Amino acid sequence: MEITWRDDADPDVHALLMAVRAADGTPEVDEDGPLPREFRAGRHLHAREGATLVGYAHVDPKGDAFGNQIVELFVHPDHRRAGVGAALTDEVLTIDSPLRMWSHRDHPGAARIAETRKLTRVRELLQLRLGPEHDLPAASWAGRIRTFVPGQDEQAMVAVNKRAFDWHPEQGLLTVEDVQATEKEAWFDPAGFFLAVDENDRVLGFHWTKVHGDGTGEVYVVGVDPDAQGGGLGKALTLAGLHHLRERGIREIILYVESDNAPAVAVYTRLGFTLAYTNVAYQR
Repeated sequence: MEITWRDDADPDVHALLMAVRAADGTPEVDEDGPLPREFRAGRHLHAREGATLVGYAHVDPKGDAFGNQIVELFVHPDHRRAGVGAALTDEVLTIDSPLRMWSHRDHPGAARIAETRKLTRVRELLQLRLGPEHDLPAASWAGRIRTFVPGQDEQAMVAVNKRAFDWHPEQGLLTVEDVQATEKEAWFDPAGFFLAVDENDRVLGFHWTKVHGDGTGEVYVVGVDPDAQGGGLGKALTLAGLHHLRERGIREIILYVESDNAPAVAVYTRLGFTLAYTNVAYQR
């Protein structure tokens, strides 16, 4: 097996990720689209057996707010339990930097590798799912909720996001440039991006929804300025987005939430969301 680093992803990576998605349900990659945006930069590690790409790891040096480089690692389903994941992990661990390595859906193979390499389970990200069988209450809030205006609202939305997620290792790093780049993605729809504003049109909170290529809706991110919390605004924004997705005919809606964010988990559970799976981050 030949393992090599590259500054760009091999063209065969797309097919490998499609095979992994067919087997595991993740990552999010479209059959006819480009690689997910998070895999288009950073460093790329390829494992080949002859001409066949059998494994791939992506390293994001930009990392998170705690200085960790972020690693995602995938092994082709036809080449698992043959040491490919372990070999890629060992090569990644030669990086002289703090690392966080993600295991999608708490994969048992990743857990075995983590145990033998003395990697610690440090974070759990839950995917919750809401089916069409649950009725939703009306969104109730005394203020105004409007939709996002590209070219106008980026700065205000990012400022609220920074205040709302100053504790979060990734979300708190969002920049205006990140939002503008996402506006160019095929899935972006300002009609599904809701802002709560006061009488002076100052942004107090937001709910950004997303519709995936397979028709699944997502509560992409909900953020409320700390000064506006406590009055039910977060729930109202969440419901505004959920009703929008339902009105579009979306039957399945997902969201991601930290396992230790008990208040948020409680709100989503009361709305009818149930646990689909857990993503796990390991760190040395």
